[in-house]
Parts: sequence; structure tokens; C-alpha cells
Amino acid sequence: MHAYRSHHCSQLRKENVGQTVRLSGWVYRKRDFGNLLFIDLRDHYGISQIVVERDSPAFALAESVRSESVIMVDGRVTSRGAEAFNENLPTGEIEVRATSIELLSEAADLPLPVFGNAEYPEEIRLRNRFLDLRREKLHANIVLRSKVIASLRRRMIDQGFTEFQTPILTASSPEGARDFLVPSRIHHGKFYALPQAPQMFKQLLMVAGFDRYFQIAPCFRDEDARADRSPGEFYQLDFEMSFVTQEDVFAAIEPVLHGVFEEFSGKKAVTPPPFPRIAYKESMLKYGSDKPDLRNPLEIADVTEVFRGGGFGVFAKAIEEGAVVRAIPAPGAGTRARSFFDGTNQWAKDEGYAGLGYINFKGGEGGGGVAKNLGPERVALLVQQMKLGPDDGVFFACGPANTVAKLAGLARTRVGQELDLIEKDTFKFCWIVDFPMFEYDEVEKKVIFSHNPFSMPQGEMEALNTMNPLDILAYQYDIVCNGIELSSGAIRNHKPEIMYKAFELAGYDRSVVDEQFSGMINAFKFGAPPHGGSAPGVDRIVMLLADEPNIREVILFPMNQKAEDLMMGAPSEVSPRQLKELGIKLVNDGPKQP
Repeated sequence: MHAYRSHHCSQLRKENVGQTVRLSGWVYRKRDFGNLLFIDLRDHYGISQIVVERDSPAFALAESVRSESVIMVDGRVTSRGAEAFNENLPTGEIEVRATSIELLSEAADLPLPVFGNAEYPEEIRLRNRFLDLRREKLHANIVLRSKVIASLRRRMIDQGFTEFQTPILTASSPEGARDFLVPSRIHHGKFYALPQAPQMFKQLLMVAGFDRYFQIAPCFRDEDARADRSPGEFYQLDFEMSFVTQEDVFAAIEPVLHGVFEEFSGKKAVTPPPFPRIAYKESMLKYGSDKPDLRNPLEIADVTEVFRGGGFGVFAKAIEEGAVVRAIPAPGAGTRARSFFDGTNQWAKDEGYAGLGYINFKGGEGGGGVAKNLGPERVALLVQQMKLGPDDGVFFACGPANTVAKLAGLARTRVGQELDLIEKDTFKFCWIVDFPMFEYDEVEKKVIFSHNPFSMPQGEMEALNTMNPLDILAYQYDIVCNGIELSSGAIRNHKPEIMYKAFELAGYDRSVVDEQFSGMINAFKFGAPPHGGSAPGVDRIVMLLADEPNIREVILFPMNQKAEDLMMGAPSEVSPRQLKELGIKLVNDGPKQP
């Protein structure tokens, strides 16, 4: 027999009854019934129930062993019988009657229990992540992650893509988030950067003639943590294609995403290809966001003209000063208590906005709230425009267009949740397309890139030469699922003269492009194919499939909110010798932060 096990803990079935077996694993749970002691023995694969009789030589050790100790059990497989069958376990029809137990590794008192699903503070969980990962749900999430990555890789290869690995040590980029810098031991005063994404390298692969590239790429950005963003590092399905249009990119990745979500969704509905295409401008109007959750059926409407010059003076005056009014429908809310409407208004104030106006209709009556100020004719126009029912409500946000879009989007989400309108058990995908190439920076008082500086402007050089930069659209697109942005992508600007002109409009002269993007601009001067791609986030894909609200729950060893690895003690101080080798002196900028 094998030194440690003849079977794993999820392998035994009723056809094994009568066999002598050896199992090894962790003591997951013990139950003492006097003459019999039961141990749930757990390994990576699952659980087997071990039965130890009081007169067995193994009983003393079984009785004293702590939870999460590692033991080896020899015994005979017996049937549980119909009355004791556990249908929740693959091994629920059998148990192992122990003849001997050997303690392989004893566990000390646990800082957090492995059995059960009780919530524990983040610090305890991350400091003891090796224990946290033994817990059933988290362990399953990490296994799911592995399976998802394997499925993505298989599907990309089936689509004709070839996997390549791009460098981890590279040059710092002036665009995007903060870099993680790595000092050079050989070249004092110079630094490598960990890649924020393989962006330039994958484009250079297209120039090199590889046609269809992908990799499960590690990316590093010195960003603050969010529920859907891990600080420090993340992984993405990075891909690029040559001689393609935007629609070609969509057609290549949609079957991959649809297939993976169908495979692991647990029978939830998944948007079939082709995914809906929504223009950025339309998305900001209808949903108040460029990451719309299409499970929410509510659509925002522009009702500025209904209020212009009307009797609701606050809105009318603001409109004359350039404000807009957005309306958020609340189907069936008219019959709700006034506290629903006042509570939503107070929520908006708590979020830092001026608040929300509202009208609540009951049985087709003229409505409460601002209806009396607006007047019956304008209320009738509003009802007609928004197709409001006799018992509907509607909220109004008024102010500058960008501010109002955000508030209306947040209100749409809140109203959808409060009224239980969010469709369940479904994954709804869409593409957001036609992003503006440039935007105006109110702080810097200049035109800047709004999305990706390496994107091809729609209309190419003619658009750059003849159009207002703020009116130019780009071949840029995002994949969104259930309100989560999975990736950004673009058809790339592969023509040097167009790149120089685009950067010129954003305030960079030719020498800056040549210096800061020398590798790519030089390559483009030697024959670059039209190309494009995207990079769906692996962590976010798994987070959605695992139905987890926080991305930390699908990452093996995540950092905390302060970008600290509590288990390994990173970031950490280094020795004076190491600093000397790197030519670095530390400057004391004051007391250390706690």
C-alpha cells in the first residue's frame, strides 16, 4: 500500500465496501457519541467519514487529536446504510472503520476555525491565509479560478491564438497608473518598472508578424484597492490581433467569454453573441454610467425641456445657467409611502449631491412632489415621454451634465435594488463603444486623452486635422458584465504620423513621443499592420462566476486595503548592504506612518 494513501478523501463509493484502505488528510470535524467517535477527514478533493470504536487501538489518538491536525487512517470501508446516508457528500454512502491512526502533523490552537462559514476580520484572515484557504468556500473559489484560466486558455487556442510571454522587467510608462519601480544594481540611479499591462509588447508582436497573440498576463499597478480591484497586481486575458476591424475583435472574444460563463455559471443565463453594442454617449444618458448593469430594466431620460421655463423655479433657473435634468423612473413606486421618496432624496444628499426631486402618481392622479409646481400640461408631457403608468414614481436630478449623469446612474441602481427589479440568475454582457478620443481637463485647463492614447481615432488623420478634438471618437471599447467592467480595448493607431498628431493635440510635441514611446513609434516606421485587441480581467471574471462581492475572495494571497501582505510582511525594510548595492540612500521624511 502507498506510504500515505490508497485513495483520496472524495474517491470512495459503495463499490469499495469491504476494501482495506488508507486515507490521509486534515481533521475537519469530530463528533463523540461515547462508544463511537466520528471524524470528518478532509483533503483537497473532499471529505470521508471515519468511524473509531471505543475498543479500537486508534481511539485514544482520535479522541485527543486537535482539529486541523494531519492524520493517516487505515481501515475498512463499510456501508452507512440508508438511514445514515448523507446525500450532500459524494462519499455519503460509505464510511471507513479505522483500525489504526497515525498523527502526521499536530495543529496548534487555531487563530480562526476552518469548519463553518463564520465571518472573521480581514487582518486575521489575511495573516493566516494558509488556514483561510482551507475553508470550503474559499478553497472552491481558488479551484474555480484554476479551471476558468484553463478554459480561457483552451478556448483562445481553439480560436487560433498563440500564447507568448512578455517581459516583466521593462521601462516606466508616463501614461496610466503609478508604476512599481525596481532599482537596477548595475545601473545606479536607473529603474525598471513592472508592467501595468503588456500593451506595447503585444503591439510589437503584431509588428513582428505573429498575427494572433494571447497570454494570461500578470499586471502591476500602484493603485488603491476597491471591491473589484486588488492593490498591486492582477491577471488579465491579454490578446491582440492583426488585420482586424473592431467587429473582428468582438467576434473573436465573444465566444470565449460566452463559453466560459456558460461552462461555470451554474445554469445561469448568459447573453448570447453578438453582445449588444451601446455607444458611450447613449450609455451615459440611459444608464448614467459607462459600466451599465443591464439586469436593471430602468432607463434614464433627458427631461430638460419639460422643466425649461416651467413653474419649478429651482430647476428652471438652473437650466438657464446650463444645467440639465435627468429622470429616473420608479415603476409601481407611486403607491409606496412617502418615506420611500424622502428616503431616496436623503440618500442623494448623503452621497454629497443637492438631492432628488420626485413625482409619485397614485391611481393615475396628477401626482405629488414637484407635480404641483410643474403644472398638469408639463406633467402630461413627462408621462407621455417616459411612458409612466398610473402608479409609477419618477425621480429627477438637476445640475451640470457630468455630475447629473453620475447621480442619475447611482439613483437608477438604488431604485432598481429598492424595488427588487434587478434580474436574477443571469449574466448580461454588452460592449460600450465610440468613446471620445479626448476630453477637457478642468484642472489643467487643456485637452487630454480620455481613454487610451494609442487608439485609432475614427476618421484618422482627417478627423485630427479638421474636427474639434472634443468631438473626435475613437475605436475604443469596453466589455461590461452585470455592471462590472471586464476590460478596455481598442483598434490601435499603427501609423506614426497619426500618432504624432494625436499626441500634439494632447499637448505633447514630437520629441516627447520619440523619447517616451521610442520602442513603439520606431517599430511603426518599419511596416505595422492594422491591429487591435483587449484584455478581460481574470480576477473579475472569477469574482462574477463565484458570486463574490469582493475580488479578494478569488485571489490566493491578496494584499489588504493598504497594499500590505500581512502574512509575508511585505512591503518590508531591506538591509543597508542591499541599499548600498543598489546605490540608494533613504531620506527620512518624518515619522513613520502607523
